Amino acid sequence: MLNNEQHDKNSKLFLIIMFLVCIAVGIMFCAFVNNNIATSMAELNNTTLDTSTWSSETHVIFETLQYNRSIHVLAMLLLGFGFLMVFVRGHGFSSMTATLLATSISIPIYMLLASYFGKGSVLSVESFLWAEFAAASMLIAIGAPLGRYTMNQYIVMSLLFTVIYFVNEWLIIESGYFKGFMDTGGSVLIHAFGAYFGLGVVAFSQHRFGNCEAKSTRVSNQFCLLGSLVLWVFWPSFTSAIVSPERVPLTAINTVLALAGATLATYVFSKLIRGKLDVEDIANAALAGGVAIGSTCDMASPGMSILIGLAAGVLSTFGFSVIAPKVCKLIRGTDTCGVHNLHGMPGILGGLTAIIITGNWGIQLLGILVSVVIAFISGNIVGYIMRAMRKKENLYDDMGEFLGENIAKE
Repeated sequence: MLNNEQHDKNSKLFLIIMFLVCIAVGIMFCAFVNNNIATSMAELNNTTLDTSTWSSETHVIFETLQYNRSIHVLAMLLLGFGFLMVFVRGHGFSSMTATLLATSISIPIYMLLASYFGKGSVLSVESFLWAEFAAASMLIAIGAPLGRYTMNQYIVMSLLFTVIYFVNEWLIIESGYFKGFMDTGGSVLIHAFGAYFGLGVVAFSQHRFGNCEAKSTRVSNQFCLLGSLVLWVFWPSFTSAIVSPERVPLTAINTVLALAGATLATYVFSKLIRGKLDVEDIANAALAGGVAIGSTCDMASPGMSILIGLAAGVLSTFGFSVIAPKVCKLIRGTDTCGVHNLHGMPGILGGLTAIIITGNWGIQLLGILVSVVIAFISGNIVGYIMRAMRKKENLYDDMGEFLGENIAKE
């Protein structure tokens, strides 16, 4: 017994030391202690490309490079999110189909709205990327009620969400009321907005679902981990999709470092809090660094990126293990995919870290608050609309949506 207790103490001590070493590494990457980093950041800040002077050939080359990143983002939407959401046992077909349907609705609807109410050319890769961002936020939103809606409900939810997302994006970015708000990679406008919209939907429709809870298996969790790895790999393309050309390398590096920080923090705190690793933590909280670095992905130093990733990993792991039951009790419903823990809280964290760079705390806080409030209230309204539609009879189950002979129970 004493040997086991001593082993547990030694293991916890190792984890704490490991986390402190990660913090030290992050500090060593900061400009104020690393002269090489400071010089590189200064050179980058003094370099600004004037894209208006580019020739048509140069624009074509740049759009081709953007196209490559747009396909990476599409892989995140369909493969990453798709597999991430198949952790629910017996609901894999429905999760993948809902992902495909939501993406197929959000992208064209967003581009249609942009063609009438946006600015610039709709027939450009950049416009396509903005539409993909809307689809990403939509997929985050459906993660909250996942398994409790019919495909028809997902279709209606996707349509309504895309319109509301477009309005919120215009308000924060284009209206001029929030000038100076920093959210380059969408920590707030994509991740937090989608998460709190989804929670709003659950809060207004959960009572019709009873107490049925989602369950997973070894196989479904393995597919979930596959989706997580796909997201991890392509996340740098997501954050660097629309940044200035000269800042693409820094953005990609910052994103990977933030993801690495979150992964290490998740490993440490999952074991410290739970005693052993939890698949839910590794598949989700390890991605929290990518969420949190979004706001400052093209401006932060590598050291700041690591520290943001570490903080996001701790926050997300703590969310999945401790905060989640309290949130579910507050909204009187279940957040199936834990979007509050992966996208909601880390998204707000990312938005807050931008204050360090901009110093514009008033606008930054106001932008975060307005986006979250719009997301939750509009989610409530959509949840109310969903209640009027025929509810799903077999919760967390492919039965009712697919032919019986095509469904093999695990």
